Amino acid sequence: MLYHIAFYRFAAITDVDAVVTRLRALTADLLGSILVAGEGINGMLAGSAEQLDGFEQALQSDAAFHGAFAGTVFKRTECITVPFKRMKVHAKKEIVPLGIDGVDAAGRTADIERSNVSPQRWRELIKQPDVVLLDNRNSFEYRLGKFEGAIDPGVVNFRDFPEYVKAHAEQWKAEHKKVAMYCTGGIRCEKSSVWMQDLGLEVYQLEGGILNYFKEMPDASQDWQGECFVFDNRVALDTHLHETDTTVEDVYEREPDGAWRLARAKQLDAD
Repeated sequence: MLYHIAFYRFAAITDVDAVVTRLRALTADLLGSILVAGEGINGMLAGSAEQLDGFEQALQSDAAFHGAFAGTVFKRTECITVPFKRMKVHAKKEIVPLGIDGVDAAGRTADIERSNVSPQRWRELIKQPDVVLLDNRNSFEYRLGKFEGAIDPGVVNFRDFPEYVKAHAEQWKAEHKKVAMYCTGGIRCEKSSVWMQDLGLEVYQLEGGILNYFKEMPDASQDWQGECFVFDNRVALDTHLHETDTTVEDVYEREPDGAWRLARAKQLDAD
């Protein structure tokens, strides 16, 4: 049986190249992609249960990482389709680009933790009349599936999200609105929340993202409409974390930049 894991960790990394080198050694027999930056790590891997168990243990305890990734949460799902064709580990400026300079998520983990809402509490939170429910993903992801009542900020690229927030922040504050937001695995929301708190907003985020909600809430279809897009060859998952029959053509064909996205997806699959 093949499995997929998704994980990230905001942590201050002083020697990014050394972390990249060690990760390449640890993932030599796996498939997937890992990004490493001064702010932390963001990855998706596929392999057998034994291989992934070994990697998870090594990431959290290997002396080369000096404990930076201890406590990392891994979201594991079964695979029918092989999610990736090869293994890539890259150094980047950011593990998730918000488009705002100086956002120190690695140094604000306590603030991030305070804004996290468990899946069980999330269900009640998003029903409250003083809550603005934001989908913190690209618009094509929103159209494939979303929480009932969620707003699509019209994001083509994650860097577009701050513009939407800045355009509405003063109104939300004047109306004493809370902001609840969600994304696939949680990383985009965690980085956004730090910046949004500095704007004076009361911000909450779904702990572990959509995938964790599906895992923890067997009746997630009560709140979720459609499927959840995943950035690998499986394309989309249902609320039981099972692959669907949705294709990349189904996802991209009506998008303004769909031809580019489809060509890119097919090139990545061929690499």
